[in-house]
Amino acid sequence: MNTVNKAHKLIVTIVKKGQAKKVVKVSKRAGAEGGTIILGRGTGVHENKSFLGIPIIPEKEIILTLVGSDISNRVLSAIEEEANLCCPGTGLAMVINTKTITGIAHLLGINTYINEWTEVKSCMENQAVLYDLIVSIVNKGDADEVVEASKKSGAEGGTIISGRGTGIHEQAKLFNIPIEPEKDIVLTLIDREKTAHVLKKIDEDAGLNQPGKGIAFVLEVEKTIGINHILNRMVNEKFSDNDA
Repeated sequence: MNTVNKAHKLIVTIVKKGQAKKVVKVSKRAGAEGGTIILGRGTGVHENKSFLGIPIIPEKEIILTLVGSDISNRVLSAIEEEANLCCPGTGLAMVINTKTITGIAHLLGINTYINEWTEVKSCMENQAVLYDLIVSIVNKGDADEVVEASKKSGAEGGTIISGRGTGIHEQAKLFNIPIEPEKDIVLTLIDREKTAHVLKKIDEDAGLNQPGKGIAFVLEVEKTIGINHILNRMVNEKFSDNDA
């Protein structure tokens, strides 16, 4: 098995349906090899829409882009500009460190990136707030409980992805044919100070302490863009507290 241990970053971009191809295209122009697009759904504070009193859950596209550390800022800045992520409600992106990679043997020992490129600073590059990504994998239909639990404990919302898989408590069969239960994966970006509280609430409300209900884990996020409204609110709250 060929593995790459040199530093790579995973850029996770969440945008409205129809925007993913543009994100992949601009990422490739900035030096990325490509991207993987996943369909999902989810709501944020700027997307609480309804029709005849029935809540509408916007469809989302999630793009996974693996890049070398030397071009991660360049690719992230290109994504930010193309998707206009500095504007509330357009989407968000986050950068996550990778430890070891396999399946990209063509990159072994080869560095074809242009280091002389002048990097455009992201509007969030110097952010003071640290974030985590909570990944919850639950049975299909339970995602709303995870999102609601997250929002109750301080999260802005969540993005839901459909999947399938089995655990040791889910080895069901029909006519001796294994059944792979459908799953919901929920991505929740959260201020690191609130991570433990949100995770505890998800565990309680979604019943993850029960066998076969699901799991949740936390990934450390290195950088984010597209969440200016959160930082602006925190600054306003801080000044309000100081004035008081």
